[in-house]
Formats: sequence, C-alpha cells, structure tokens
Amino acid sequence: MPERVELNPPWPWASQFRIAQGVRVGNTVYVSGQVAFDPQGNLVGGDDMGSQSRQVFVNIEAVLAEAGATMEDVVKITAFLTDMSRYAEYAAARTEAFPNNIPASATVATPTLVNSDLLVEVEAIAEIGSG
Repeated sequence: MPERVELNPPWPWASQFRIAQGVRVGNTVYVSGQVAFDPQGNLVGGDDMGSQSRQVFVNIEAVLAEAGATMEDVVKITAFLTDMSRYAEYAAARTEAFPNNIPASATVATPTLVNSDLLVEVEAIAEIGSG
C-alpha cells in the first residue's frame, strides 16, 4: 500500500488550522484549496482577482514542491470564484500558471470563501512525473 505523506510548506499562518496543505499518496498529490495568502498569512492582491489568482497558483506550486512535483504535473484543478463576472481575470492567471501542460479544469461560483476578502480558491491534483 502506498505511503500517505502530509505536505505543509513552512507557512506560519497555516499551523493555526488542522489541515494538510496537501497529501501525497504514491505518485498522486492532492493539494488543498489554496487562497491568496502569502507565507506570513497576509492577503495578496486586495480586490484584484488576477493578483489573487496568481498568488493562489504560487501557493499551489509551493505545496507541489514539498512532494517533488511541479505545475507541469498538475492534471486537474477546481476553482471557486466569488464573482463569475471576473472569470477572465482568473483565466488569464491560470493561463500564465499552465503555459504547457493544460490541466482538466472546473470553475464553480460560490457566494463567499472562508474569509470575505478572498475572491478565489483553487484545489489541484497532480501525478508526479506526468509533466
């Protein structure tokens, strides 16, 4: 049976919550929903969907690195947006994050996220070595 490994970048703010930022089982990596907090827990991007989205993908990349994976290994993402009228801003950041291997993707509208200043949250699944 493959070993289950919790993945937690050294983010001081994250230790307040009882969740793993990601989990690796075998060569598969499951990244918890990431939001636009920097490593110190500060919101990045304010009311800018594009800036928040870029930080979200930076955070996903950091979790993947804990498992020895890269953005190229991501095979599926699910995004949660609080304002679908700003989808194009999110989509532009997603395009920047995945210039080569485009993952399967779904986007869901949600009225709010865990913090009312957050505009976007993205979870990811990666298969190490697939990129």
